[in-house]
Amino acid sequence: MSRLTIAMHGGAINPADDTFGGALAACARRGLAAMRGGGSALDAVVEAVAAAEDDPIFNSGTGSHLTLAGTLEMDASVMDGATLAAGGVACISRVKNPIYVARKVMEETDHILLVGDGARRFAHGLGFEDYEPLTDQRRQEWKEATARLKRGEAVPGRSEYWHKISRWVKEYADTDGAVAMDAKGNVAAATSSGGFPLKLPGRVGDVAIIGAGTYADNRKGACSVTGQGEVVMKMALSKLVCDLMGSGIPAQQAVESAVAQWNVRFGRYILALVAIDMNGTVGAARNLPATPHVCLRDGAPDQLNWSPVLMPPQG
Repeated sequence: MSRLTIAMHGGAINPADDTFGGALAACARRGLAAMRGGGSALDAVVEAVAAAEDDPIFNSGTGSHLTLAGTLEMDASVMDGATLAAGGVACISRVKNPIYVARKVMEETDHILLVGDGARRFAHGLGFEDYEPLTDQRRQEWKEATARLKRGEAVPGRSEYWHKISRWVKEYADTDGAVAMDAKGNVAAATSSGGFPLKLPGRVGDVAIIGAGTYADNRKGACSVTGQGEVVMKMALSKLVCDLMGSGIPAQQAVESAVAQWNVRFGRYILALVAIDMNGTVGAARNLPATPHVCLRDGAPDQLNWSPVLMPPQG
């Protein structure tokens, strides 16, 4: 049987319904097509994530959520399991596909992470066009959310994660990721996000941090994470999952173990992740009913939104 496999999540704040699931499957098919055409796992995850960046239904690239100040600052990273090469961008603006820029950081520089204006200048210097990812829908959502905060009201899906946001609102006025295995058995991971809505300008989340939101190693596997980035960084979550797989634990058991550990320590925060181990077995888990996710395997039926929901303990 062909090894070609790609799994993808579409953001922890998005519903696991047919609309988001269908859109995510289309993105994953672009990645699978890259491998069918002779491309690598790295090509696959980058193309799948770029497709999500192009679809405004997702919180990455076009359609990214705004910061508390009403600006767009996007993060992305990529890692090649065959070489451990990695690249990322953080707080980048005015580009269409941050994941392409992250790959160029990996391939064209001596660095792993470029941020802010430096990342934007790097991208434009390489010929990436100047592009505004802001959509009217995201601008309207921002206006409504900040108006509620200024009135002292909670913003569902936001205020419970940014507990100190009310201090900053008057001053200032989700994530897509993929893992894949190619015909040679190489793995790769890529993740992109506009960041959690209403973040402070300059905030860098887990998506740009290798070992937090993204990790890949042929000797272990690959993992991409979506959830509350500050907590993901504390747990170095994608590296944790890959280390579990490297010890011989199958992908599904590894991601469920990671969610269980998260729930014990940080259960009030949302989390979802996808992973693939050295044997090409895919795992996915989450601690909320949301988060669209898909697995496409050459020669097998598509899997959509199949993972268990491991709810945090109550009380």
